Amino acid sequence: MNQPPSPHKKKILVVDVGGTHVKLRITGMKDPIKIVSGPTMTPKTMMSKVKAALQGLPYDLVSIGYPAPVVHGRPLREPFNLGRGWVGFDFRKAFGKPVKIINDAAMQALGDYKGGRMLFLGLGTGLGSAMIVDGVLQPMELAHLPYKKGKTYEDYLGIRGLKRLGKKRWERQVHKVVAELKNALEAEYVVLGGGNAQNLKHPPEGAILGTNANAFVGGFRMWSTDSAVKF
Repeated sequence: MNQPPSPHKKKILVVDVGGTHVKLRITGMKDPIKIVSGPTMTPKTMMSKVKAALQGLPYDLVSIGYPAPVVHGRPLREPFNLGRGWVGFDFRKAFGKPVKIINDAAMQALGDYKGGRMLFLGLGTGLGSAMIVDGVLQPMELAHLPYKKGKTYEDYLGIRGLKRLGKKRWERQVHKVVAELKNALEAEYVVLGGGNAQNLKHPPEGAILGTNANAFVGGFRMWSTDSAVKF
């Protein structure tokens, strides 16, 4: 009788759900597959496009980074920049595989973590945030907290802020917010990820630029039996 593969030999599909793209990567795959998302993307639409994009490629386990709060492995709210229907959607049934779901910023933070007290900020369509303190992962929702002039942190640091302010003024706001949050949360270092981090000419003091590829590292780590991070 054939024995099931050990956890270390199973192929993991990582699904990084974003406001502009859904990115897919399977263990051993060199480059991710990108699917255009946007405000009309529902989970049913995503599943149809994911299965078409993978074209029957095999995988055993699924990790999903979801762009809204996740509690006990279930989406708590509908994503701000996508369509409706995500809360209550049965991803395990849709994939036909074991599925783990965490917040998308938390998944990238998991991939970027190098120990100690780390704050992660994702500069993308919105503003993702998470913290890992001595190996304990805590997803955060800083994006919609009030910042100034009746606007939120996301209004300044997300894509709307970049378009409204222009790169130079937007970068000044990134430097200011990073300094404030690093001090307030007593982070030893800050990792800046997300697609718009590449627009920074210079990272703020105490911050380093992450890479979007680390979201997939985080997704693979979600199934690791020897991960140093608890989530």
